[in-house]
Amino acid sequence: MDGFIGRRAELGMLDDLIAPVQKGSRTGRPGRAVLLRGRRRVGKSRLVEEFVERSGHPHVFFTAVGGSRDGDLDGFATEVSASDLPEAHRFAGFGTPQSWDAAFSALAHALPKETPSIVVLDEMPYVVREDPTFEGALQKAFDRELSKLPVLLILIGSDIAMMEQLNTYGRPFYQRGTEMVVPPLSPHDVATTLDLSPADAFDAFLISGGLPLILEEWPTGATPWDYLEDALRRPTSALLVSAERSLAAEFPTQAQARTVLSAIGHGERTFTTIGQAAGELNPGAVTRALELLAGRNMVAAELPLSTKPSRETRYRVTDPYLRFWLSFLGPGMAAVERGRGDRVVDTIRKSWTSWRGRAIEPVLRDALWRLADDLLPDGTDVVGGYWTRTNDPEIDLVGADRSPIAKKITFVGSVKWLENKPFDTRDLARLIHHRDQLPGAQQDTPMLAVARSGRGPDGVTTLGPADLLAAWA
Repeated sequence: MDGFIGRRAELGMLDDLIAPVQKGSRTGRPGRAVLLRGRRRVGKSRLVEEFVERSGHPHVFFTAVGGSRDGDLDGFATEVSASDLPEAHRFAGFGTPQSWDAAFSALAHALPKETPSIVVLDEMPYVVREDPTFEGALQKAFDRELSKLPVLLILIGSDIAMMEQLNTYGRPFYQRGTEMVVPPLSPHDVATTLDLSPADAFDAFLISGGLPLILEEWPTGATPWDYLEDALRRPTSALLVSAERSLAAEFPTQAQARTVLSAIGHGERTFTTIGQAAGELNPGAVTRALELLAGRNMVAAELPLSTKPSRETRYRVTDPYLRFWLSFLGPGMAAVERGRGDRVVDTIRKSWTSWRGRAIEPVLRDALWRLADDLLPDGTDVVGGYWTRTNDPEIDLVGADRSPIAKKITFVGSVKWLENKPFDTRDLARLIHHRDQLPGAQQDTPMLAVARSGRGPDGVTTLGPADLLAAWA
C-alpha cells in the first residue's frame, strides 16, 4: 500500500489550511498554524510529508529527538540550512542559535516574503518538555513575524494530552493554531487497502487498529489468520513491536498505569475488578491510573445509555490494536521469541469468537452513529449500550437523543457477530424482552439487528458487514 488510502479527508483539511496562505489576507497576516495530533505510529509524519510533496512549496521539516535543548536547536538549524527555502543560506550564516527565540527570528529571515512556504515541527512535545521557554518563544515569533508571512506552520505531536493542552486558555499559543486529529485508517480503508471482504476487513481492523505500519506488511488478499500465522513467526513484525514501543513512550515511569491498562486489556471492565486484576491496588491508585489513561485517550469510561442515571461505569481500551495486543500478543511475546508463535495463534483461535464479539461492539456503534441520518430513526444523536450490575439486561445497541441520560430512546439493537449464523427468532425474542427492561424504551421503540452473516428474521431491520462498512466510504 502507499500509505494514503483513506487520507483524502486529512489532505483536504491541510489544503484548506494553506489556501489563505496562498491567497493572502486582507489583514496582512496570511500565516497560519495547525496543531496536528494522533496516536503514535498512526501515520502523522507520513501524511504531512505527502502533503508537503504534493503542495510543491518550499519547506523545512524538522523532527525533534528530545535529547537536549541544545541538540534540538542544532538539529533545527541544520534542517533549515539544508532545506529548499529560497533564503536558507541566510539562516546558515547565523550559526547554531542559542535559544528558540533566536531560532525563530532567524527562520523568519529565511522564509520567502511573497510566495507560500511550509514549516513542520515534528515531535514538538519533546521540545516543550525540555525547554519551558519554547511555547512563549513560539507565540512571540508567530505574532510578530511568522503570521505576517505566507507560511503554514505545522506542529505535530503524539502526546495527545499535551497537544490538546497547548491550545487551552492560559497557554502562550492559545487560539493561534487550528487543531487537527489524524485517526487510524478506517475499516473501509482496511478493506480497500488489503482487498478483503467486508467481514474480514472488520476482523483485520480489530487486529491492526488501522495502523499503516501493520497494514503495510499485511499481504494483499491475505485473511486475518494467514497474516497472523506469518507475523507471529517474526518477533520484529510491526504487529508485535508497535504496541510495546508506544507504551514505552507513553508510560516511561508510570508502572501502575501500565498495570491498570493491562487489566482492562485482559477484559476487566469495572473499577473493582480492575483493581483486583492489577494486583490489589488501593482505590486511590486505581483512580489516579484511570484518570491518566483517560486523559491520554487510551481508555474510555462509559455509562449505560437510558433515561435514568446510572453509576455503573465500565472501562475499555479505546485503540482496537492495543486491545488485541494486550489480550493476546503481549502475554505471548515469550513464546514468539522462542519460535512458538503457532501457540499464540492457537490461543487466539480458542478465544477469538468471544473476544471479537465484545471488541467489535464499539466499532459497530461508531458505524451506526455515522450512518444515523441514512439508517436510524430520526432524533438519533448518540449510539451506546445499556447494562446493569448483573448484566441482566445487557443491550448491545441503544440509540438516543443525548447521553448519558437521554430524554428519548430512539432504537434498541443486538449484535450477533458469529460466522454464518443469522440473527434468528430467539435472538429477536431476547431483544424484545430486554427492550421491555430498558428505562425509556416503549413497546413501539424500533429494533435493529446487526449480524456478521447479514441475515435476520422478518420484522426487524438487519444490517451486515457491507452495510456498516459504508459508514466510512
